[in-house]
Amino acid sequence: MLLKTSLRSFLAHKGRMILSLIAVVLSVAFVSGTLVFANTATSTFDKLFASTASDLSVSKAVEESDQNGPPRGVKPATVPVDTVSRLAGLPGVRTALGQVFSQSTVLVDPVANKVVGPTQGAPTIVGNWTDSPRSALDLTSGHLPQGPDDLVLDADTAAKAHLGLGSKVRVVATSGNYDFTLSGIATFRTTNPGAALAFLDTATAQKTLLGEVAYTSVDLFGDGSRTDDQLKQEALAALGSGFQGKTAADQKADGAKGVGSFLDFMKYVMLGFAGISLLVGGFLIINTFSMLVAQRTREIGLLRALGGSRKQVNRSVLIEALILGLLGSTLGLAAGLGLAVLLIQLMKLLGMNLDASSLEITWTVPVASYAVGILITVLAAWVPARRASRISPMAALRDHGTPAEASANRIRTVIGLVLTALGVAGLGAAAAAHKAADGGLPLGAGIVLTLIGFVVLGPLLSTGVVRVLGAALPALFGPSGKLAQRNAMRNPRRTGATAAALMIGLAVVTGASVVTNSMVSSVNAQIDDSVGADYVITANSPLTPAMADAARTTPGVRTLIEQKQLQVTFGTPDGKHPKSPLLVVTPNFTEGFRIPAVSGRTEDALGGGISVDQKFATEHGVKVGDRLTVDYGQGRTQSLPVGVVTESGSVLNGLPFTSFGTVAKVLPADEIPGDDQIFGIADPGADKDRTLTALQKSLETYPQVQVQDRAGLKDLIQSQVNQLLYMVYGLLGLAIAVAVLGVVNTLALSVVERTREIGLLRAIGLSRRQLRRMIRLESVVIAVFGALLGCGLGLAWGVTARKVLADQGLDVLTVPTATIVFILVASAVIGLLAALVPAFRAGRMNVLAAIATD
Repeated sequence: MLLKTSLRSFLAHKGRMILSLIAVVLSVAFVSGTLVFANTATSTFDKLFASTASDLSVSKAVEESDQNGPPRGVKPATVPVDTVSRLAGLPGVRTALGQVFSQSTVLVDPVANKVVGPTQGAPTIVGNWTDSPRSALDLTSGHLPQGPDDLVLDADTAAKAHLGLGSKVRVVATSGNYDFTLSGIATFRTTNPGAALAFLDTATAQKTLLGEVAYTSVDLFGDGSRTDDQLKQEALAALGSGFQGKTAADQKADGAKGVGSFLDFMKYVMLGFAGISLLVGGFLIINTFSMLVAQRTREIGLLRALGGSRKQVNRSVLIEALILGLLGSTLGLAAGLGLAVLLIQLMKLLGMNLDASSLEITWTVPVASYAVGILITVLAAWVPARRASRISPMAALRDHGTPAEASANRIRTVIGLVLTALGVAGLGAAAAAHKAADGGLPLGAGIVLTLIGFVVLGPLLSTGVVRVLGAALPALFGPSGKLAQRNAMRNPRRTGATAAALMIGLAVVTGASVVTNSMVSSVNAQIDDSVGADYVITANSPLTPAMADAARTTPGVRTLIEQKQLQVTFGTPDGKHPKSPLLVVTPNFTEGFRIPAVSGRTEDALGGGISVDQKFATEHGVKVGDRLTVDYGQGRTQSLPVGVVTESGSVLNGLPFTSFGTVAKVLPADEIPGDDQIFGIADPGADKDRTLTALQKSLETYPQVQVQDRAGLKDLIQSQVNQLLYMVYGLLGLAIAVAVLGVVNTLALSVVERTREIGLLRAIGLSRRQLRRMIRLESVVIAVFGALLGCGLGLAWGVTARKVLADQGLDVLTVPTATIVFILVASAVIGLLAALVPAFRAGRMNVLAAIATD
């Protein structure tokens, strides 16, 4: 009987629950779509790695820190050519193939002067073509590389670059530029992970990529008589020391680790934003059930009068929520499959070709979808269900509806104030922290507590803030304005919950805007204060000596400052071994940079010593004159005196530096990476704009290279930060959309709840136009109220986060005034649009029928 009553009640009010259903569907779709996409991508790459890995790959032994490959611009480690013959004769080996591969290259279309292949993310790999039993590609047109002029390219890269057989392709390697003719096109058997793959014949690959007759690795394929581990043990025993082996399982794990880190990051970010939309949707559901309970007061009272217990009434409402959750989760699961397909298509645009026809739907997808959808609806309906269970049988004798709450109750107010106070204390503790690591935890706690506190205090805040916001409405819009103000204030709990949904998304937007704008301002200030160089040359690949020579001979350029980066391990006086990037710069470094020093001299660091950051010096008890052990890997170490302690938060971002000459005493030339940045200084009196143009002209044959002056560098940083910010805005769009649905839902149900009242207002002379205006103004007031709370919270979060990150270089606070003004104006527009349908429906009501409504 209880189930039948709940089902009938749900069907009777299905129109009033449609927007809540949409909110659940959207949130669950985001969760299920993210999981299906991540599972599909992971499964696709697992199949790729499993189908292409050799039984054993043998290469030169490297330290654990170098397992991901050499630094950019460094020649890959090699093994002698006789390694192939030595391994081919081992028992259990069917085939041994010498491989030559390098990722320190760029492919260029010399005709169009454009980069061929990805410019970020996935690598460009050039190697030799071998007849591997488990090749990732099949030749589908043309012929294999047969001489020093032939090159085979993967089909996806060729299609994107509009290259065909006979096209010219240039390989830009550390050793120089090499032009080839496209002789063949190969197609991936499974999927293209987004990389650009080019193949040469073995002799040409060795000459171009290695500069010697050697291999980067040897792939072994067994005859089945031995396991991969046995093959590895026997191969390494035969070769002796200096070699390492990776079985098929090891290769698959390495490949999955590289791709998995990106996929996991993407998955958890998207699930985080899905959680925000679920939280926002919860407010919508709370409002829906609260208003439905209020509208059904007489109905519930009659149910109680007929013998229904409080427990039965409570369960009845929760069963309705359960039905809503089940239906929303089912539809959301289906919609999530569509979202997964859209994400796969988006990845194709970025170069990662996944197969949308074979979606990987594991058991975790429906379980997570139904768990999330049902849990959020039942929890959101719990408070309204308890309120419904407290309705007495005498309510059946009263008019429809219950008196609206005048303000939040005392307990709610006390709890809200306590939570907010604790949150403010957390933010204060975070701001007072001297290190980002110490301020992270109190910052997170402060954000969560202030958010919950503002949600709990929403009804109390709505009473005062809405009164102020709507103060001018009566004077501007007459009776419509006065009624709109009072309607927004008549039920503070409802207004607070509706505004809270909008507040959450806008608070995150505002906080992110404060942090990113402060980041840009801080970097710009560092450039102005510390960078004296006039130009900066960068690329998404190593800058080669040929590029440096072209820049150096440009008219108007006085000198160049070259910068490389190495990953090293330090040995400090306190016995610790921290890892850190090390900047390796030319001796004229100080001509282009002003580095503030706490103690010591920059010249001493560049004259055979090393610099350390003030934070590093404090943590490890290092002072000028102390010696640090620098471990470059492969057993190459160096003891260097500390020449200078630099101020924290400088343009160096806390990184130590030393000179080319110092590093060259330990590392061979072929193990020193290419430049990652080159800085140029113009001749005194030179036209800097004209010199910039000349510098760009000198390097135009390298389309992967970017040349900017300081203003251009600032613009580049701004655009990079904007990309991050726009991604946050896009992901928060779902939460804001759900919040807008909440405003529409509240107004729509409010119109239904106030049907008789609206009829009476129309009967005593309120026109349809005034009625629609009243509802629109009420919506605008609620939306602006939510935006004000969101902007206030977001500002507090953003300002505190900036203070916490001050020791990381964010030492300039910038409040994005234009963004905040836009948010407030946009919220008013959102409120106006959200009220269009409810206002239209209210205006069409029949006056007599509305008055006669029970």
